[in-house]
Amino acid sequence: MAHLEVHQLTAGYTMQRDGRSLVAVAEVSFAVRPGEFVAIVGPSGCGKTTVLNVIAGLLAPQDGRITLDGHPISGPGRERAMVFQAPALLPWRTVVGNVAYGLELQGMARRSAAAIAREYLALVGLGGFAESYPRELSGGMQQRANLARALAVQPDVLLCDEPLAALDAQTREYMQAELQRIWLERPMTAVYVTHNIAEAIFLADRVLVLSAAPGRLKADITVSLPRPRPLNIQRTHQFLALEEQIWGLLERPRDLPAGRA
Repeated sequence: MAHLEVHQLTAGYTMQRDGRSLVAVAEVSFAVRPGEFVAIVGPSGCGKTTVLNVIAGLLAPQDGRITLDGHPISGPGRERAMVFQAPALLPWRTVVGNVAYGLELQGMARRSAAAIAREYLALVGLGGFAESYPRELSGGMQQRANLARALAVQPDVLLCDEPLAALDAQTREYMQAELQRIWLERPMTAVYVTHNIAEAIFLADRVLVLSAAPGRLKADITVSLPRPRPLNIQRTHQFLALEEQIWGLLERPRDLPAGRA
């Protein structure tokens, strides 16, 4: 049974300079089962973030529909949480205050929100930094706090827009392993956008491949690698074969039909 369903989604933007309408994604359809981790990859500008923004309710579709448990998504909702590429932590709040902020906005008492925030800071490995300020954290630690803030509201669907893109290569790999650990400890439906194909394969149950803009679904690839996945799985024949398959799809013309691999 589908938990999240995207049906024939077409979406884009109006250019402020001249009023032209830009179509970012066209007729994209896919479904995500409860607790499934789905990654989306594709060339720059193919509409990956646009898909996330429509699911989050931050952008209205031009055509098509998105449903969560059969109910249409028409705007933001507390059942969905977004992790952006930039942590965007409030500099005047401590780390625990930042993580608790979303709960406070939902009307939770500050003390109760702080208690839940501390639980999720421990989950992401920042239990000893609750009273620190964002400026006192490294980039990787700030992104952990960003993730904890999204998890603390206990969403049904976690949406991630290139959350590790700004990190150095070593920290990024470490954070991939940490993301997998956190997701295995607290399973939830996740839709994860990345330019990094290896990252998508490592983290996801399925990888959706979009064509160049306007983005169309070229392939829906199942990742059958066993979990938990060690980082060195990326050097195995099965992993490298999946990576080569996805690279091959990205190098082909964009008008190939979509299909499940």
